[in-house]
Amino acid sequence: MGQACGHALLCRSQPPSSEIRGQQVFLRPEESSALTRRQSTTLSDQLQDALLRLAAVVDAGSLRVALRDSVRELLPSTECVCVYMLEGYSRLLSEDPPHELPREGKIRSVVDQLRRCQCLGLPTSELPEKYRICLAAPLPAHRRAVVIPLLNQERDTAIAVLLVGCNPLSDQDELHLNVLEKHASVACTRVQALQTSYQRPPLSPSPIQSHNALQHLHVSDQDYCELDRNILQLCGELFDLDAASLQLKVINYLQEQTQSQCCCLLLVSEDNHQLFCQVVGDKVLEEEISFPLMFGRFGQVVEKKKSITLQDISAEERRQLSSMLGCEICSMLCVPVASRATGQVVALACAFNKRGGQRHTEADEHAIQHCFCYTSTVLTSTLAFQKEQKLKVECQALLQVAKNLFTHLDDVSVLLQEIIVEARNLSDAEICSVFLLDRVSHELVAKVFDGGVVSDEEKEFRIPADQGIAGHVATTGQILNIKDAYSHPLFYRGVDDSTGFKTRNILCFPIKDENNEVIGVAELVNKMNGPWFNRFDEDLATAFSIYCGISIAHSLLYKRVHEAQFRSHLANEMMMYHMKVSEEEVTKLLVTGIEPVKEIHPCFAEFTYTPRSLPDDTTPLCILSMFEDMGFINTYKIDMNTLARFCLMVKKGYRDPPYHNWMHAFSVSHFCYLLYKNLGLSNYLEEIEILALFVSCMCHDLDHRGTNNSFQVASQSVLAALYSSEGSVMERHHFAQAIAILNTHGCNIFDKFNRKDYTRMLDLIRDVILATDLAHHLRIFKDLQKMADDGYNRKNRNHRSMLLCLLMTSCDLSDQTKGWKTTRKIAELIYKEFFSQGDLEKAMGNRPSEMMDREKAYIPELQISFMEHIAMPIYKLLSELLPGATELYERVAANREQWTKVSHKFTIRGLPSNNSLDFLDQEYELLQSQGAFGSDDHCLNGCLDDAEGGRGQ
Repeated sequence: MGQACGHALLCRSQPPSSEIRGQQVFLRPEESSALTRRQSTTLSDQLQDALLRLAAVVDAGSLRVALRDSVRELLPSTECVCVYMLEGYSRLLSEDPPHELPREGKIRSVVDQLRRCQCLGLPTSELPEKYRICLAAPLPAHRRAVVIPLLNQERDTAIAVLLVGCNPLSDQDELHLNVLEKHASVACTRVQALQTSYQRPPLSPSPIQSHNALQHLHVSDQDYCELDRNILQLCGELFDLDAASLQLKVINYLQEQTQSQCCCLLLVSEDNHQLFCQVVGDKVLEEEISFPLMFGRFGQVVEKKKSITLQDISAEERRQLSSMLGCEICSMLCVPVASRATGQVVALACAFNKRGGQRHTEADEHAIQHCFCYTSTVLTSTLAFQKEQKLKVECQALLQVAKNLFTHLDDVSVLLQEIIVEARNLSDAEICSVFLLDRVSHELVAKVFDGGVVSDEEKEFRIPADQGIAGHVATTGQILNIKDAYSHPLFYRGVDDSTGFKTRNILCFPIKDENNEVIGVAELVNKMNGPWFNRFDEDLATAFSIYCGISIAHSLLYKRVHEAQFRSHLANEMMMYHMKVSEEEVTKLLVTGIEPVKEIHPCFAEFTYTPRSLPDDTTPLCILSMFEDMGFINTYKIDMNTLARFCLMVKKGYRDPPYHNWMHAFSVSHFCYLLYKNLGLSNYLEEIEILALFVSCMCHDLDHRGTNNSFQVASQSVLAALYSSEGSVMERHHFAQAIAILNTHGCNIFDKFNRKDYTRMLDLIRDVILATDLAHHLRIFKDLQKMADDGYNRKNRNHRSMLLCLLMTSCDLSDQTKGWKTTRKIAELIYKEFFSQGDLEKAMGNRPSEMMDREKAYIPELQISFMEHIAMPIYKLLSELLPGATELYERVAANREQWTKVSHKFTIRGLPSNNSLDFLDQEYELLQSQGAFGSDDHCLNGCLDDAEGGRGQ
């Protein structure tokens, strides 16, 4: 960027914002896509492992370990994780080391906000010694402290808190933490519930109470001892059995003790809404039977905890039970089984058809109660373990669903069809529908149904976003579980009446994006293996909706990105079409052959020569002459047609701002040639590095818009959106344009290079072009000075790299090494460009810096400051490394002195009305006529609006 960057840096009081925060790596397309796939697969596997780990824990100790391991796996930069678990109502305790989170302070205030927060450090006084290094403020710039509250959604409180020391969170990290937090909250709630249940006193009858009850019934001690022996033998056989096998053992025991033809256990669902049966007699059912808890008198047994017999149930209930058992019921005893931990009824033990045609007695009832005094604990534990196993399987299924969904992001219609299939399979629903929210028309739109995708927009189904069941869910954002559709006020049964379909129950849940905004609604109809959708289905739907929301949002984003890529590709094609170099232009350039540099001008290879004296249309041929004279064409076997086309394409790649145009690039390239010819660069650099430097000089300001990096960021331009996160916005764009030209058919002058040299050449060009940002030069200036003091070592790759950067900067500012008239006229061009940017900034409502403001800039003072602080130190350093460059430093110093001499004539701010500084030349011309200076009478192309073409003689 040259002098423009230098001025911008001098006017800042803060360090430059355009710092390079990462190296741009050139990858071939196939390498880039393969890298992205590997990273995506790794992250998906890590998330799956983390969620499976959380699904398996059942105690607090394992939960703490699982939380720590999951965070470390998802955030590889994690240095430490401190886990606090809720004790009582407000105490948050950690075990490593044992301590309590302070009740007041910064951390507690962040936790009370109930959302994740990352900061530059936490108060030292609130942290144990172990975690102060990685969490206490102030942290290094590349580290963050992250506070992650895990919420109990029902109570809206923090059930656990994680303090994590890691690198700043990326968008991908935030996305994975969102999923992890939801599953971790469920795991914490589950573990807390288990801990609470085991702390409650037993409420069911004890063995002693059972013994007393049997004595009350006149059961002898001998009979009771026999009962004890039988129950102890049963308990010994229950070790390490699955739920179905355990029920078989218990049921067989009950059948023997009560002399019944058949027994079964009706298990009570966790939400107390359903009864389900897995084993009947000696038969394990292939598919469990479930029915509403309020089915007949069974609900009263659960509620009142009192036994019932056959005489207590209705004929319809008797018929349904007979159907379930497959035999006629003559007698029945139904006894509630209470958990010894909670006192809640967890099952109904049913005995049917007592042998001998007798009725069941109180002794049978107490025999059943006596059995479960010993076995209820192992039964509830086994059922809890079965539930955990089921949950684990469902989590694995859910993760598989997520994988399936994320493989269909390229087409939202196919994705929605996949969502319907997966949702129906997960919940065992008869029908599933998915609606997307159209915010423009405020409608819910469905174009994907169980039967397929509707391509015709006229046939898509639209309903108002605030009506019906789906509208209610879309408006409230809450899940809705309807057990009886026809009795619900929001259900419209007209469709059922017209089609003959019968809707029994509905589970409707919202689909939200990462901002927790509703983007769609899914509706499941008719639970197939149960009377209605239960709490487990609700939890599964909630988890499933997270993956749906993420996949739909990413699919829509993918579509927009794809469209943007097409538009960008089209725009690039249009640009390349207008930049296209015809075969006639190439032939015309080469028809006369390459002209020796001596024939261009006798002084062409001397530092005193001004390349701006050449006509614009002869500059491409001069570039070819310099390529030839430096030996690049023969050394690297560069095809002449390719080189000519490349040169013409680069020339067309420059816009026409006052200063940063093709003539500036040509002047910079010519100065690189002068360094090669006069300072013997071959003694300091490798040949491939010199070629990279020359090509970089040609391309270093490609597609410059006449505005600097700060303006791009402030105006939020497309270039800033692409490159601002990496720094050096314009320089990265110039490099990208150079690569685009090299990738254009017939323009790759490096096509004869092997893979290693080709990659190195692109890396060198990138580094050299990025070095034109003077912010970069100022960052490495101390290292350059140290290299000059210690002595340059050609074998040291780092020395060569720093020298390349210094040479590029000296080429970029080379106009300051020419005669006074050149320096003065270059100043005109620079300030024309500066003031144009300043006018744009004013139009945007911003205040431009002094040097950009035509009403405030005092040009001589700005020029003197620039030369003293930027240009002169650069050429002074260059002369220390390359002794032949001393004359360059002396010329810059002489021009600085001349600015001092003429400053008294400069009585205005900005430029004169005619945009010319010719009035400053009177004193200079007087001294020149007295022989104080050499000739400087070249007509400078690109410096004067009315300059005539023609080679300077």
